[in-house]
Amino acid sequence: MTSDWLGLSGRVAIVTGAAGGIGGAIAAELAAAGAAVGLLDRDAAGVTAAAEALRATGATAFATGCDTTDEASVAAAFAATRAALGPAAILVNNAGILRAGPLSEIPLASWNALLAVNLTGYLLCAQAARAQMLEAGGGALVHIASIAASNPQPRSGAYSPSKAGVAMLSRQLALEWGPDGIRSNVVSPGLIRTPLSESFYQAPGILERREAMVPGRRVGTPQDIADAVTFLASHRAAYVNGAELLVDGGLDQVVLELTPRPGY
Repeated sequence: MTSDWLGLSGRVAIVTGAAGGIGGAIAAELAAAGAAVGLLDRDAAGVTAAAEALRATGATAFATGCDTTDEASVAAAFAATRAALGPAAILVNNAGILRAGPLSEIPLASWNALLAVNLTGYLLCAQAARAQMLEAGGGALVHIASIAASNPQPRSGAYSPSKAGVAMLSRQLALEWGPDGIRSNVVSPGLIRTPLSESFYQAPGILERREAMVPGRRVGTPQDIADAVTFLASHRAAYVNGAELLVDGGLDQVVLELTPRPGY
């Protein structure tokens, strides 16, 4: 086995929503595998601190603030990253938000704001990355969706529709851009404990109840997602295109286990 088994040494990767949580773990894992990483986030101070922490370990990292819903902001961030690191061969679309509310009452502004970040922003970043990937001789797109893409999550506004859109966007990109040497795949997390979801786990008994739901009997971590993303971004996944990888400990398989069946 070579020391660069994943073939990521020297390749440039851009990660959106990289100030912390899943995005921060992805950026750190790509850097540990030898990639030069551009960290983008609306939280400019947070993403700058994350890049500084990576550089302290000897990694090559560059940070810039970016509003992924704004085409000009995306263009500027990708241009700055290219100037600092070179053309990107990897893009991880990870930036996302949650605006809770039942569909009967969700304000249109909240619906549109969530779709702008969770879906339209993914397209804008993919478009910005395309030219750099062609310059680099090909590339890999990895989009963070959710098991909520195929399992509707109630009272969460546009969240499930946005993630279902991400899954289809990735498949269409795989079809349209595959001939240009650009792969597109999705990682769909299940229950992952992050700063965004931490408030849920502060309620008594929630962690234990959630662990009991998962066949693997644990709630996932950002590192679980980072490991899957790094594989899909690497040469080891060179023939994987248009796929969705569930990283949920088996949660997606439990519906019949929860269905009462006398005698079983």
